[in-house]
This record gives sequence, structure tokens and C-alpha cells, in this order.
Amino acid sequence: MRWLLKSADPTQVDRLATELRANAALRLNDSQASTLAGLLVMRGIADPDTAERFLAPTLAHLHSPYAMLGMKAAVDRLEAAIARREGILIYGDYDVDGTTAIVILKTAIELCGGAADFHVPHRIREGYGMKDDVIERAAAAGVRLIISVDTGIRAFAAAETAHRLGVDLIVTDHHLPGQEGVPAALAVLNPNQPGCDYPCKALCGAGVAFKLAQALMERRLAPAEHTRLLMSFMKVVAIATIADAVPLTGENRVFAKLGLEGLRAPVSPGLRALLEVAQIPSGRPLTSGEVAFRIAPRLNAAGRMDVARDVIELFSVKDPARARELANRLDQLNAERQEEERRILDAIQQRFEQEPALLDAYCLVIDGDGWHRGVIGITATRVVERYNRPALVVSRDGDEAHGSGRSIPAFHLLNALESCAPLFTRYGGHAHAVGFALPAARLPELCTSLDIYARARLTLADFEPSLRLDAELPLDQVTPELFQALRRLEPFGMSNPEPAFAARNVRLMAPPRVMKDKHVKLKLAAAISLSSNPDAALATTPRCDPDSAALRRSDLRAATENREPGPENSSWRRNITFDALGWHMAERFAQSQLLPGDTLDIAYSLDHNDHPEYGGLELSLRDFKSQAKTAEDAGDAEGKRASAAL
Repeated sequence: MRWLLKSADPTQVDRLATELRANAALRLNDSQASTLAGLLVMRGIADPDTAERFLAPTLAHLHSPYAMLGMKAAVDRLEAAIARREGILIYGDYDVDGTTAIVILKTAIELCGGAADFHVPHRIREGYGMKDDVIERAAAAGVRLIISVDTGIRAFAAAETAHRLGVDLIVTDHHLPGQEGVPAALAVLNPNQPGCDYPCKALCGAGVAFKLAQALMERRLAPAEHTRLLMSFMKVVAIATIADAVPLTGENRVFAKLGLEGLRAPVSPGLRALLEVAQIPSGRPLTSGEVAFRIAPRLNAAGRMDVARDVIELFSVKDPARARELANRLDQLNAERQEEERRILDAIQQRFEQEPALLDAYCLVIDGDGWHRGVIGITATRVVERYNRPALVVSRDGDEAHGSGRSIPAFHLLNALESCAPLFTRYGGHAHAVGFALPAARLPELCTSLDIYARARLTLADFEPSLRLDAELPLDQVTPELFQALRRLEPFGMSNPEPAFAARNVRLMAPPRVMKDKHVKLKLAAAISLSSNPDAALATTPRCDPDSAALRRSDLRAATENREPGPENSSWRRNITFDALGWHMAERFAQSQLLPGDTLDIAYSLDHNDHPEYGGLELSLRDFKSQAKTAEDAGDAEGKRASAAL
């Protein structure tokens, strides 16, 4: 894996650090201000006002919902429906984004005196998108207003059906419009539609629904009540925003930051039950990782494996016993999803082993009979992670095929599908994730078309795994003060990655400990400078067998105890050891044959173990390179150069 060190303009960093130190509200010391300034500039934030909004977002930083094209018409019609007690149907989607968008808008309508029913499609029986028969049944039941959430931007037929039946349609969506424009609805709310100047283009579907709810409550509720409810909604919008992997910058950062803080003490019985089954302790703000990997999968599991209506009920239920029942059901469905995902991944791996030529494609297309359509999207994500190239996973069901795709940063996947649009009966999505359906007989043509398209836009270098690092940071510069400064950048996510650093010549102080057969825990210490005391450095870093007593006890104590420096070391910080966790790295470490006393280069981020007895700062390994291997590679390269010179 290539390590790519970022860089920042030192003049901009110094200027921003000065401004941050002078801002009394931020309460930063010199070290914290300098650290944050460098990281902010590398994230494109050099302006002091923008930096302050980033570090301390508030409700006041939300944009006016009326900056979104179509908002006034949408609110006017919704308010009229409430006043006339008209039937309202919210038409959603089955993933986290779609179900939470229903929760937000339905709750807001009810708080403002209206009533709304909802329809969330069954992934297998109905599939994605608005269907005519649902609209026809709603019209027959007296519904005169339908509001889509997280869907509808390409629902041209559905819009025509609604118009024919005398039903007004408001589309709220965040997916990219097609070349045909937007449907002929009463109002379309989508920051990505042509002519919309809304400042935050990267809202998720629930974020767009929230803006409609914000505008409605602003009109119909007292200011104090409006503010209180906005803070309450932040928790749900934060879950959707993080789960949908949209950039955590701008308004999305306001959602995520305030919402995660609110989740420290949720009032909703459903949310409390969900945190319990996800084994997330209460009383502290959640991290974006906990939402992405522990909450979102359980909410998504309902739509993937069964009926997503359970999610809407979970967020609205008042009875704690029923809330626990629903949360446990989502937990069980998530376990079933994991098992199905493993089954499909095993089949894909076997297919690649049997047909290695498949991996020569620049855009992978892999299909199988009867693969669960609720799981192929997350499976595509795993294939991309493993092979680092765009991947489409397709489930064949007789003459039909349904697929889901994920991509790498260098490849716009929706544009790729647009290039062969006639092949599909349905498709949509955005740059990094798509869904589609097509006749199964056209799969070979899809493989060929996408590979030709990808080869014209990608190079082999785009497939090489790389890791972007913020700075070189030796372990003797890692302090609790630094960690607290880095926490000001939370929550981390898309466009605001967790800071990652490189440390060279790190010492392995004890044998690696394997955890759960796949993870590894290490004891690491900073390098000892050979120039300052070469004898001491050699004495405390011998290569030895793990069972050997060759590492002198006095030297080992000096290297592992947190005490004042002795004559063998000029800096006491070099004697501090850190626990380091390497997730899914046990096999790699076994192959590296590293032993206590060896040195390695590591890429890492900082974490904190909250255990009351042995907690404290710890490292989360992103990658490592054996010093012996690095030297061997360098020697090989030097030998090749010498041979060429001869």
C-alpha cells in the first residue's frame, strides 16, 4: 500500500493558528491551535470564520430551507393539506435514509396538526422507486397529496399517474437527476436539480426531508418550540447522514455533531432500545463509527431482509417493552444479513478462484442465481474493499437481473451506467453507489460496455491501494493534549477523515497478541535516536526470539515504564509504550515474522480506551511496514540500478 503524505501551505497554517488562539470561545492553547490549523487547512478550511463554524457548529448555522428551489410551493401545499385535513401519503424507501426520512416528515406533520400515512416498499416484491399501483390505491382512498422522500427524482411515470388522478406530488430526493430533467411534480426539492442554489449539495434523503420539516415547523410553531424540536430531530438526521456516507462538512456537519451529542441521552424508547442491543453505553456522545457500524446495519437489516416498517415503528413507539421487542428483531435480522453476506462473498471468492480472468476487468461485474437482493449492495462494498476497483454485484432471478454497484474515488459509477443506459429497465444512484435492473440476457453486454468505459478512464495506478496520511508523527510526540485537540474535529467521515499519521522506526516491545483469531494487539514504543546514544539504542532493541531472555530486564523496564529518563535515554517520552490494535491484521503479522526488538514503520490514528483500570491512549493501526522488508526492497532496487549501470 502506498502512503501519501498530505501537505499544507505553512503561511495559511500559521495565519489560521493565530486566529484560532485568539478566539476565546474555542479555548485552544498554542499546541492545539497549531495542530488543528494544519489539519483544517489540509481539509480545505483556511478561513477563520469557516474554521470556527466547523469546530463549533450550532443550530444557527443551518441554512434557510427557503434557499432550496421549490420549498415555498411545497410548504404552501403541505400547510393547505393540514388546514383542510386532507389525506397525506409519504412515499419512502427501505434503507436507513428512506425510513428515517419518513419518521422525520411524518412526525413534523403530526406536530403541526396534520396526519400522514406512509408507504415503504418491500425490497424484493416491489423494488426501488415509486410505483403506479401504490399511487392509484392512495388516490382511491382519498389521498390528494403524496410526498416522496429519498426517491422520486426519476419518477416520471409516477408523476404522470399522480397528475392524471388529481393527486399533487411533492418530490424530495437527493439522488442525481437524469438527463431528462426532473418529473412534472407540484414541487421538487433536491439541491442537485438544475437551477437550485442551495449551499449544501450533499444532503442525504433524510436531510432534504428535514429541510421541508424545518420550513413547516418554522411557519406553524412558536420559536421556542421550533428550536426544541429541531434539536430533537438532529438525532435522527445524524443517523441517516452518517449511514448514507455523505460528506460530513457544511450543514451535514451540523446535523452529525449536534445529533451525536443528543444521542448521549435519547428520550425515545425505541432509540434507547436500539442503543442497548447495539451495546453502546449511554451517557456520552456517540461516534460516527458507532452509528455507521453498529446502529445503521441494524436499521438497514429490516429493509434488506424483511419489511422496513419496523424501523418507522421503532422510532415512534412509546411502550418500552414493544421497543425492546422491535430492537431485538432488528438485531436478529442483522445477524441473518451477515450470514447471507458471508455466503455470497464465499461464492464470489470461489468464482474468482475458478475464473481468475474475471479480475482483469477494470469494472467488475459478478452475478449469481438467487442471491439475496437485500444484501448485494453491501456485498459490492466488500468486493470493492478487497479488490480496490469498481464492482457490480448482480442477482439473477429467471429472466430478470437486479444489481447494486459501488465504486472507487477515481470512477463515477452513475456516469458509467449512463453510458449504456439502453441496457437497463431501471437505474439510478450517484458517483459511488448505484442500483439497477435489466434483462438477464444482457449481462454479457453490460460487462463488455462497462469494461470499455472504465478502461478509457482508469489506469492501473487507480487500483493500487493508497493511504493518505496527515503528517509524520513520532510516538514520543503523542500526548493526551494532542488527542484532545484531534477530538475537536469529530465527527469523522466522508470529506473529514479521522487524522492518520506515520511513525518511523517504531520498536516492537512484546510478542504480538492475537485476538479473536483475526486481530492483533501490540506493545510499541518510539524509536531511540542512534545519533544521541547508539550504544543504548542497540542495547534496548535487539532482535530476539519471543521466548528468549536476551532482552535485558533493566533495559526492558526502561523501555516500558513511564518514569524519568535515565542515562541511557535523553527523552523520557521515548520510554512510553502504547497499545496498538491492528484490526484484521493477525495473518499479516504472522507472515511478517516480527519479534520483540524489531522495528517497523506504522500508519496509525489515535484512539482512547475508556476502561477504568487499563484505559488510556492507544493506537489504531492503519498499515505497517517491516523495516527488514523495507531494507530488502531498497537493496533490490539498488541492485537493479547497479546492474543497469554495468
